[in-house]
Amino acid sequence: MPLGGIDLTADLLGSGREPSEGGAFLVLLAFLISFVFIRTSARMIRAQVSWWPGNVTTDSGLHIHHLVWGISLLLVSGFLAFATDLESPWWQISAVGFGIGAGLTLDEFALWLRLEDVYWSEQGRQSIDAVIMAALLAGLVVLGVRPFGLDDPGSVIGTIAIVTLSLLLASITFLKGKMLLGVVAIFIPLVGLVSAIRLGKPGSAWAHRFYRGPREGKLARARGRFAPDRRSAVLGRRVQDLIGGSPSGDS
Repeated sequence: MPLGGIDLTADLLGSGREPSEGGAFLVLLAFLISFVFIRTSARMIRAQVSWWPGNVTTDSGLHIHHLVWGISLLLVSGFLAFATDLESPWWQISAVGFGIGAGLTLDEFALWLRLEDVYWSEQGRQSIDAVIMAALLAGLVVLGVRPFGLDDPGSVIGTIAIVTLSLLLASITFLKGKMLLGVVAIFIPLVGLVSAIRLGKPGSAWAHRFYRGPREGKLARARGRFAPDRRSAVLGRRVQDLIGGSPSGDS
């Protein structure tokens, strides 16, 4: 089945070598399935569904978060992929294990970022953002889009210039608080150029550094453009709630 110029069937079921696109597809598929499963499990535990297994807790009362299992799977699968010359079906198993580990780990991204249990708090939405960004990044790779235009032949100097420019534009986009667009900018520099020119979010590192003093007018404009009651912001929160559940205190 060709996908973005890639024959995934041949990659997944063909020779015993380790295909990059086929492996990326398996990682993405396992990642999405594991995230949906573990987030559904967490929501059922939160709803206190009687027949659903609860959290994994030791006899001493220690709650083992599922990111522990995710990190373990990432380490084992990644080590096997790098340290051994895997052939079919072992590279497929390694790719699936890596994807599952990534799904379990990123579902609790906010916890290991803040080093506290904020799973159902407002800060816990950062886990959903991380999952969406990772899925977008992996999806672009599966579709055959290469970052920084590395699939285009050219001179070494030209390649270095393109990579440098793409990194600069993507970095500015990230600093302006536009995380999803920053991921896209790595693959499509034009998106990074537009995002780098436009206003940054008022709470971003860019606004904190550059929207002061004589430029405070830009901060006021940014607050208006990215106001939390704007339709796009409300829609974004509803999508997050649909995917991951409402934070504690939300209706």
